[in-house]
Amino acid sequence: MLALTTPTDPRWLEVVMDDFDAFLIDHAAAERKASATGMSFVVRYPDRPAILDRLIAFAREELEHFHRVWQLCAARGLRLSADTPDPYVGGLMKHVRTGRDQRLLDRLLVAGVVEARGCERFGLVANALPTGDLKAFYVEITRSEARHHGLFVALARETFPDEDIGARLDILLAAEAAIVAELPLRAALH
Repeated sequence: MLALTTPTDPRWLEVVMDDFDAFLIDHAAAERKASATGMSFVVRYPDRPAILDRLIAFAREELEHFHRVWQLCAARGLRLSADTPDPYVGGLMKHVRTGRDQRLLDRLLVAGVVEARGCERFGLVANALPTGDLKAFYVEITRSEARHHGLFVALARETFPDEDIGARLDILLAAEAAIVAELPLRAALH
């Protein structure tokens, strides 16, 4: 499992719980984008059959999560919004190198870091919700995110030598901590 170097500011959860509808809309967008990320690996790296089945499965699971969150939004009378750039993911992507193999390694590790932060934050939400269907859903999503960040790190380890992974992961985790420290608190996953 991936250990983030800094925890989420507890005030983030207060902001989310104060505007849970906005959080749900953002959560739906995050799940849809995650599905697209899985498929982007498939499109960009069709010559890496060892990663394809698992990333297709990841994309399908994230699409299912999007559908479920959209249903929660629809039940509350909420409308999905147009895409907006995610400053957290955008900040991490600035650290992705450009060589084909370097880009693949960095994108796998960045995806793992993003999923790890999602796991942490969905866990906070799950713990804050009262017992019921919504809490059960967020407990399930938290477990899913844990599997997902493990998947991306495992794919990196299966594809690249360990000596290429450790130092790169340290750099990306340090960058992630700096990005999180600068993000404004808002009712959004990131």
